[in-house]
Formats: sequence, structure tokens, C-alpha cells
Amino acid sequence: MSSSTPYRSSQQAEQDRFPQLLYAEWTRFRTVRGWALAMAASVLVTVSLGLLIAGSARSTCVTGKGEGPCPAPLVGPDGTAVRDKYYFVHQPLKGNGSITARVSDLTGQVRLPDAVPGVRNVKEGVVPWAKAGLLVRQSLRQGTPYAAVMLTGAHGVRMQYNFTHDVPGGPHNGPQWLRLTRSGDTITGYESDDGKTWTEVGTVKLTGLPETVQIGLFATSPGALWDMARAFAQVTATFDQITLQGANGSWRRDDVGVVMESDGKTPHHPGGVVESGDKLIVTGGGDIGPASSVEGGMRADLTLIGGAVGLIPVLVAAVTFFTAEHRRGLIGTSPPAEPHPVRRLAAKATVIGAVAFVAGVVASGVVVPVGLALLRANQNPVQPITLGTELRVIVGYAALTAAAAVLALSVAALVKRGIVAVGLTIALVVVPYLLATSGMAPWLLAITPAAGFAITQSVPTFSHVDVGPSLLGGYYPLPPWAGLTTTCGYAALALGAAIAVHRRKA
Repeated sequence: MSSSTPYRSSQQAEQDRFPQLLYAEWTRFRTVRGWALAMAASVLVTVSLGLLIAGSARSTCVTGKGEGPCPAPLVGPDGTAVRDKYYFVHQPLKGNGSITARVSDLTGQVRLPDAVPGVRNVKEGVVPWAKAGLLVRQSLRQGTPYAAVMLTGAHGVRMQYNFTHDVPGGPHNGPQWLRLTRSGDTITGYESDDGKTWTEVGTVKLTGLPETVQIGLFATSPGALWDMARAFAQVTATFDQITLQGANGSWRRDDVGVVMESDGKTPHHPGGVVESGDKLIVTGGGDIGPASSVEGGMRADLTLIGGAVGLIPVLVAAVTFFTAEHRRGLIGTSPPAEPHPVRRLAAKATVIGAVAFVAGVVASGVVVPVGLALLRANQNPVQPITLGTELRVIVGYAALTAAAAVLALSVAALVKRGIVAVGLTIALVVVPYLLATSGMAPWLLAITPAAGFAITQSVPTFSHVDVGPSLLGGYYPLPPWAGLTTTCGYAALALGAAIAVHRRKA
């Protein structure tokens, strides 16, 4: 009886050796103290800077009761921080019905940067997201469900509901007929150029509407945005050809959400209404929509503002993880006893990516919840954040750290010079973020590997709210997952190029 050994190709043998190669690279990484210290330094820098910022943040507001802590953010039906300030001329509507009116004129006032210091520079004008139109809502209590069809300053006709939803209509900026109908829980908005031919803008179901709702005309205007801050603006709308079905009472007038000056008696920038024949001229300021980062409270991603600096030790460790062996000639050739250089490079990328991910999880897993706790302990208003969003921010930062480490390793494998590789990766990942934080060149976060920082945004960017082009104001040019995908794409392309180069040399 004879025995034989099954044939195993060299390719299969190398595949079987890859787990051992991973273990060898992990052992090599953890036995070099400098690399381990670099990862620890990344965690320390990220956490220290984040907690320093969170611990030193203080916000105060002036209300009718004087100066003191800012109130908690107003929250809409889905838990988002919102603004709900407008002037409302309305009637109660019991059951089904509708309101129709023409917005025949839209004017306003906007505060521009002061030409003379200390002298207010208020000019005639309407900001792009000024709103005037028809509104139906559950009640006058702020934050309650609503639907509205409106004419805006520069975005045509829109139908918006429950603060975060926006449906575009026609691109009209002149006089426009509007109609809003209620049938049970269903609200439908229409627009017309002549009051005869109507086009549906949108339909929404407001679940749980009471039998009696408030329906009428409204006007509101967010502030003019300049120098990363909002200044005074209000809009005045002239309504005529007004008809109601299902409501035939007298008009009620409410300046919803108006705040008082420090004396507690004088309204701050009040709205109003003037009746002129069959016309109602309504003036209002504020907004009905998602709150900006300043008005809605501090954001969770501000606790990770030191994350870019914290990435620098990770990038250095990733580069030297490759160059240390390249200098000794262990990568780039493949002696009979050594693994194929491509497999060694793949193993190194896997190890450095995994280690960087763990470092990122530790850093963000500490600084985000502890930083939020510090902000709240100091009586700062904080933007509402769900557990799912908080986990996405934490794990997302870890994924960004891993992708940046793989990118650094791959760049080192391509350029072969450690100092050059470190400089390139810092310029690609860290510098664009720091520039965007200061309000400079935010578009870099859409086209560079720094785009991955978008995964840390804790408050979404809404298309119907203007924000300043700065990370401090909550501006990211890409959605969270699109940004992270961009960074991972850069890392994958760089690693693929490095593998191709080393395969040709093997």
C-alpha cells in the first residue's frame, strides 16, 4: 500500500500563508514601540482637543428675563431642532376646506454689513428663503405639524411641511396664485399663474390632525447671512383675491414665536398686518424650518474638531510602517523564503487599517459622549442627536481614520520616501479640513480625501436653509456616506496603484 501527498500549487500555498503573514505583520507592528505610541498619541490628541473645546464652551442669551443660559432647542415632529417664528393671519377650520389667495407683491428689508461702524445699514430687499403664502397647522404651539405652500424670495414656489421637508414648485418670482386644501389628514398645495389653471405642487399626510386646525396667510424671513452670522431681515407680502371654504369667521392675528427685548415688554422685530380694502399686507420675520447650527444649539461633531490633528500621528505611523522595511529591502523583491511583495503590502494595509480603526473608535467613542455631557453640564443648548446618529459619527470617524491610514501606507509604497509621503497625506487629508474649518476653500471637502470628515456631521444640511461655508457653521459639501466613500475611493485607488507597481517589480 502506498501513500501520496496531494499536489498544492505555489499560488494555493501563498493563499494559505496569508493569515500567517497577517499575524507576522501585526506582531511586527505591536513590537515597535514608536508605532504603538503614535496610535496612543492620536487618541490623546483627539480626545484632549475635543474635551478642551467642549469644556470651555459657554453660551448665553438675552431674553425678557435678562441674560442667562440659552433655552433648549425647539424640536419638531421628527426630533430635529427647528425654528418656528412667523406672522400668521388665520381662522379656525373645522373639518375639510381650503384657502386660496394671490401673492401680488413681495418686498422686504435686509440688514447689510455696516458701512459706518455703529450705524445700522438696512436696505430694501428680500433674502432668497423669505417665505409668504398659505399655512395650515395643528395649532399655534411652536414645533407642531404643519403644511404650507408659499412664494419665496429667490426659490420660486415651494411646498414645505413639518420643517424638514421641501417640495419645489414652479420657478416663479412674480405675482402668483396659491391654494391649500385639507381633506382629513391630507393637505395639498397648488399654484397658478392666472387663478384658473392650477398645478399641484405637492400632497402630504399629516397624521393625527385634529378636527379643528388653523388655516390662513403667513409671512416670515430668515436673517441675511454674512460673515458666518445672521442679521436682521423681514418680508412683507401683499395678499389679495382671498377666498376660504369651510371657514368664515373673523381673522385672528398672531406673531408666533416673537421674543421680547430685555425689558420683557417690547417685541423684538415684531411682525404685523395691514388691511387695505380686500388686501391683507402681512409682514413677518424668522423662519419655519430646520434651525441652523447657531440657532439650534451646539453640534456633536464639534467634539471631533481635533480629529484632523489627531490623524497626523496615524499618518506618520502608516508611512513608517512601510518605509522601515523598504529601507531594509524586505519589500520590493521576493527572495525564495520571503512572501510575495504584493501579499506583504496587502497584509500591511490590512493591519494598519485595522489598528487605525480601533484607535479611531477609542478616540471618538470617548470624546463624543463625554464632550456632549460637558456641553450640557455647562448649560449649553445642544442639537438633538439620536443614538443611531451618534453611533454613525463614532464608527464613521474610525472608518475615516482607517481609510486615511491605508492611503498613507499606499502613498509611501508609491513614492518610497517617508518625508514626502507624510507631507503628501497631510496635505490631502488634514490641510483641507483645517482650511474649511476657517471658512476657506470648503469645496476642497468635496474633491480631496478630506471629504470623509462629512461622515462626522451630526446634523444634516438641508437644501432649504442657507448656511455659511464653514465647518463651524455645520457646512459640508457632501452627505455623510458620500464623503466617506470619496476617502475610501482614494485609499483604494492608491493601494491598487501601489500593488500594480510592486507586481511589475516582483
